[in-house]
Amino acid sequence: MTRSLLSLCAALFCTLAYAQDAPLPAKDKFHLFLLVGQSNMAGRGVVEAQDQTPHPRVLMLSKDGRWVPAVDPLHFDKPSVGVGIGKTFGHLIAEANPGVTIGLIPCAVGGSPIDTWKPGVFYPATKSHPWDDMAKRAALALPAGTLKGILWHQGESDSLPELAPAYEAKLHDLITRLRQEVKAPEIPFIVGQMGKFDMPWKPGMIIVDRAHQDLPKKIPHTAFVGSEGLKHKGDKIHFDAASYRELGKRYAKAYLDMTARR
Repeated sequence: MTRSLLSLCAALFCTLAYAQDAPLPAKDKFHLFLLVGQSNMAGRGVVEAQDQTPHPRVLMLSKDGRWVPAVDPLHFDKPSVGVGIGKTFGHLIAEANPGVTIGLIPCAVGGSPIDTWKPGVFYPATKSHPWDDMAKRAALALPAGTLKGILWHQGESDSLPELAPAYEAKLHDLITRLRQEVKAPEIPFIVGQMGKFDMPWKPGMIIVDRAHQDLPKKIPHTAFVGSEGLKHKGDKIHFDAASYRELGKRYAKAYLDMTARR
């Protein structure tokens, strides 16, 4: 058997292994996290071997609603999906909590403006209903575990001059509705900063960024994660794979800092 055929067989074996439903722990030992936003939450980084290596206590809800080992890409919103924030975040939270399993619920939709994250709203670019689809996946996942946090990365699509001034009020409303949807009024909500990439921001991005940065001062049980020093993949919009992993670390630190104080 040639080396290429051996590699193909090995890859096929791994794919089949990942496709199996994973055994679940007790509900109180299965800590769930909702991943919402647009493409920088879904992830557009180039997938490498390390991104395909699962952690024994980190699972994800697959597109078809099964709990499987979490490997990138977690999301499925567009064909360009790749490495994102969630897998690194899940690994670090699992390592910080040896007695629990982490369950990631991918729901991000590339390009989605915040106005599409409302009940009944159709988003033509992906032929989906971002809020309704998220609500269905959350309802499917929550009976199995305990929701511990919501991760949000979004804002680029709302950085236009005509949209940015209303963004903060819409973000606050979104948080209220999300918490009502999952019946967890004090659930930690963490927002990440859009890519800075050593280039000047247009006024709309500055307005949206201020809404993100000011969030912890205005809404209880929220946190802001900065993107200083991170790099783009060449398009000046999406982070590269290494930066997504670093951003996942920053989200994890923010979450662990929040929960340590509670």
